Amino acid sequence: MSSDSQPKSKPTVKDYFAVSEVFGYFFRKPDPSRPKNFNIRAMHTINKISILMFLVGTVMFIFKMWLR
Repeated sequence: MSSDSQPKSKPTVKDYFAVSEVFGYFFRKPDPSRPKNFNIRAMHTINKISILMFLVGTVMFIFKMWLR
């Protein structure tokens, strides 16, 4: 039997709050095999802006709730 057939364990709270993929999206090295198309660059720029706006909004929401 391969190790892929083993049942997966339940996700932990740490798994739900893992932000390494978000930071990896912003700080990754340029990959030469990735296509350099204007449409893809524009899509990634819009994605980065939307992620930043979501994080700013979340921080502001938490801050407002904390002040109450």
